Amino acid sequence: MLVVTFNSIHMNILMQNKFIEATIQRPTGNRVTDASLVQIDIPLYTSLLKSEKNWKEGDRNAITVFKSGGMSILLIAMHKGATITNHSASAMLSVQVIEGLIEVISENTTAIISTGQMLAIHKHLEHRINAIEETFILLTLCISEI
Repeated sequence: MLVVTFNSIHMNILMQNKFIEATIQRPTGNRVTDASLVQIDIPLYTSLLKSEKNWKEGDRNAITVFKSGGMSILLIAMHKGATITNHSASAMLSVQVIEGLIEVISENTTAIISTGQMLAIHKHLEHRINAIEETFILLTLCISEI
């Protein structure tokens, strides 16, 4: 049981925390990916992504920062000129630019999304994402219907 205090109000939360264990790529240890409250330190994860081999040698890198039965959140780092090729998702998703500038292209529409802006994309809409400059995005995939 996790006891959380907010302004002197105690809440007993009966939820088992879920972790992603250390891997060869990320040997620093386990990280919580699902709990009643998951604090996501974007600057910390951004620094982590930039320090890894995939970022230094490739055109992008990513880390799952939250994953539950209903939603997944990924932090994706893209070098200028990187492309996430045409794809579609089986669920609604949003793309929020934390830092940088991207172009999202679908069949009939192109959207330019900059720092602080967000784009909602309906399920099954084929699209691609181009990094116009070095960019960090939060991609949220809503797996279950509301």
